[in-house]
Amino acid sequence: QVQLVESGGGLVQPGGSLRLSCAASGRIFSINTMGWYRQAPGKERELVADINRAGSTNYGDSAKGRFTISRDNAKNMVYLQMNSLKPEDTAVYYCKVRSIVMNDYWGQGTQVTVSS
Repeated sequence: QVQLVESGGGLVQPGGSLRLSCAASGRIFSINTMGWYRQAPGKERELVADINRAGSTNYGDSAKGRFTISRDNAKNMVYLQMNSLKPEDTAVYYCKVRSIVMNDYWGQGTQVTVSS
């Protein structure tokens, strides 16, 4: 099992920035891809960005050019730097990791609200 704890969400004004963090513990040796998803009210959960152990990244269309994902393998952390935030970025953001045997683990989520 892998346990995930997200932090860094909150209320921010349009145009502002936030940095989300996710700490992994447990069977961390089995982690391959780490990533962020989000789910807004009434919408399906969608990929924001993910990153594999080698550092290759993949971004959802909504994140390209504004968000940056990074990870620290030594600390078992993944980060999401979000800039130029828009009201439509308001959602619960979930950390997800995928193990080398394709098991998925999810965090509890952190709320991000973009509003003036």
